[in-house]
Amino acid sequence: MRRRHECETPGWQPSELDVEILRLLSRGLTTDAIARRVGVSERTVRRRLRATADEIGVESSIEAVVHAVRIGLI
Repeated sequence: MRRRHECETPGWQPSELDVEILRLLSRGLTTDAIARRVGVSERTVRRRLRATADEIGVESSIEAVVHAVRIGLI
């Protein structure tokens, strides 16, 4: 059984915060609402989403959410 943050994308080890951001984005929250919910700035949310998308090789945060769903991360 896979641990919570082990995933099928080689080299990608998402943090708890990254997973929570993806989870909240998948539920339709805005970056501002996500920032308030997790206690960081909106800029931090946007930066983490961009870094996640870059790391897994997709073009957008929505594609990152789709990827996370496909691999069972969220």
